[in-house]
This record gives sequence, C-alpha cells and structure tokens, in this order.
Amino acid sequence: QVQLVESGGGSVQAGGSLRLSCVASGYTFSSYCMAWFRQAPGKKREFVARIDSGGEANYADSVKGRFTISKDNAKNTLPLQMNSLIPEDTAIYYCAARKSLCTINGAFAAAYNYWGQGTQVTVSP
Repeated sequence: QVQLVESGGGSVQAGGSLRLSCVASGYTFSSYCMAWFRQAPGKKREFVARIDSGGEANYADSVKGRFTISKDNAKNTLPLQMNSLIPEDTAIYYCAARKSLCTINGAFAAAYNYWGQGTQVTVSP
C-alpha cells in the first residue's frame, strides 16, 4: 500500500525559509515521478515542482529560483527546500506520486495516483 507522509510545514515571515519533507513507502520510490503541489484557500490545487526517476527537476514559474526539489532514494524521501518565501506561498502543500513518466502531464494534479495528507505553510508579511 502506497503511503506518502509530509512534514516540515509551519509559520514563517516573508523572506524566510522552510524545508518540507515527504516520506514514501509501499512502492519502488526511485522509479516513480514525484511532485509537490499546493492549494490555497478558495483556489485550485496547483503544481509547484516535480522530479523524475533520473533526478531531473521542473518548477512552476512562481517558485523557480526560490524552491528546490530533490529526492533521496536511499531514504525514500522527497525534500522541498523553500527560500525567500512570500505571503503568496501560503497554502497546504501536498506530496504526490505517479508511476508514469513525469514528462506526460507532469504538472496536472489529476495525473497523480497517490497523495499525502498535506502540511500547512503560512507566510506572514
């Protein structure tokens, strides 16, 4: 049974940093496309970043240069380092996984099969 568990959320002032983590279990972590999405109140779930089985990363324009996604295949974890945070980054952040290639609809939430429960990130002005 696939399980994804996020941690690391919290409250921070604008300009600060947070490091989220997602621990995966129940499948071959290294072979899946992994991603982070976020959802702010009253808004649709949006793509943040993804990383494929080979370690190639892709980012939403809104976070490019500020966020870094990585994966540790030995520990089955998916960190998301978030720097220079702004109030618009406030949202619940979700870890997601899919077995198919990242390059096919990799930025669409509907294309992911497995989701974590989410972790709240709040950035104050």
